[in-house]
Amino acid sequence: MLLLPPLLAASASSAQSTPAATPAPARLHADTVAAFDRYEHLTEERNETELKRGSALLWIDSLPEAQRTEAYAALKRGEVQIRQLNTLDNGKALSCPGGLIHHWVGAIFIDGAKLDDVLAILQDYDHQSTYYSPDVERSRIESRDGGHFRVFLRFRRRKVITVVLNSEHDIHYFRDAPGRAHSRSSAVRIAEVENPGKGDEREKPPGEDGGYLWRMETWWRMEERDGGVYVQSEAASLTRDIPTGLGWLVGPFVTSIPKETLVFTLEATRKAAQNKNPRNAPSRCGTRADFYPGIRV
Repeated sequence: MLLLPPLLAASASSAQSTPAATPAPARLHADTVAAFDRYEHLTEERNETELKRGSALLWIDSLPEAQRTEAYAALKRGEVQIRQLNTLDNGKALSCPGGLIHHWVGAIFIDGAKLDDVLAILQDYDHQSTYYSPDVERSRIESRDGGHFRVFLRFRRRKVITVVLNSEHDIHYFRDAPGRAHSRSSAVRIAEVENPGKGDEREKPPGEDGGYLWRMETWWRMEERDGGVYVQSEAASLTRDIPTGLGWLVGPFVTSIPKETLVFTLEATRKAAQNKNPRNAPSRCGTRADFYPGIRV
């Protein structure tokens, strides 16, 4: 699975009833793309270095000992450990003219699971619309060659405004060692859908739309140990900047959705793995809070 994105949409009840509140279309410019490409390149280099190291693969492994011990205990309790990241270029923050880069990493522990259980869920793209509903409306494998997938996903997300996006992703899975694997996913096409589900539904030209998701890159790591599987997902995405005077409408979407989406994706992955193999499910009955007990930043 790739991380569900910070989505956007053409249909917003508030925007439809108040046309003046609708954000002006955004255009993806070459300098914005160049800035994100640089950011992605540096992030990829850091991921490759960490994977070659072959140990301390979770972000929490970099914490001071006391914090690391507590973070592992929280994972064992079923919490999501999440942190915002910022890739630097020679020690300096990268400027992204006309856009915003969102970068988060999160980890979970699936008690009792095997690595193959988790990979079976992540690679089952034909049923992602079941595992990750309602965020994923449609899903299918376009092609597969071993661990290389080409996938179509249709996303829907609502927060003040509702967004529907058609997207295509190029995904590679790698078995690094017994009990350890990682994947790398790039969104190769993202198109905002206008009037979704209606007779006049159409895709807007990529890069000439609301600007709520222009690029998305994800890195997943999985490691089987301690009686279960640790799963980490890292995502970097590119959206438009926030239009002057429309922060109330666009701001909540582009600033909070990336984090919320990461938490949802990780928890949905755990739930799907537990449901697919009952031995992985919690041994006690409980409320919804028992299965989604919280997050730590």
